[in-house]
Amino acid sequence: MTSEQNNSPSVAVVTGASAGIGRSAAVEIARSGSGVIVTYHSRPEGAAETVQLIEGEGGKAHALRLDVGDTGSFPAFRDEVRAVLRSVWETDHIDAVVNNGGFGGGRAFEDMSEEAFDEYFRVLLRGPYFLTQALLPLLSDGGAILSVSSSSVRPGETEVGYSGYAGMKAGLVTASRYLARELGDRGVRVNTIAPGPTRTRIGGDAFEMYPEIIPAIAAKRHWVVLGSRMTSAE
Repeated sequence: MTSEQNNSPSVAVVTGASAGIGRSAAVEIARSGSGVIVTYHSRPEGAAETVQLIEGEGGKAHALRLDVGDTGSFPAFRDEVRAVLRSVWETDHIDAVVNNGGFGGGRAFEDMSEEAFDEYFRVLLRGPYFLTQALLPLLSDGGAILSVSSSSVRPGETEVGYSGYAGMKAGLVTASRYLARELGDRGVRVNTIAPGPTRTRIGGDAFEMYPEIIPAIAAKRHWVVLGSRMTSAE
């Protein structure tokens, strides 16, 4: 990760960093030498643990609350980010945005309600799209935007009950491709990643509640996040 000014610190914003993939991303980014603003929604203690992990390895991080599904709060969040950048890192810009915050869980098409569909939309597509727009004035030329999609969007992945979830994640992939074209003149890289089933707290701690599901999922040889390290599920 690079900063637009050689003597200015590099800082990334990672949403949903109180656990799982977001925590792993925040820790690894910090290991590369960047500062990290970690966001959380309902688990401040988890965000504090992420900050502690980073600081324990000599890095620097700061936690802020963010509801990715509430676009009306984004201007105030941007102001908070700007204030933290100045007070903690003595800079006025960020170098990366990692859109990870969200939720999982399937819902059969027959059972899908408009309310549930709208929640998928608010959190998984509209939220990261407009959060990126809100933070764009703070993003350095040559910076990076990375959004976490899902293996459910890949051809051949048609798990029953994921039409709503996968539809939003696929929309994020398509939007990111177009943003890469729009922001290319600034040298901003826009990408998505599509992790497979991942051992996190998502889905109401499903892995803890139903450990019998783990062997079958692991047999697919996806990558699984354990703690703050990436390990093969093989």
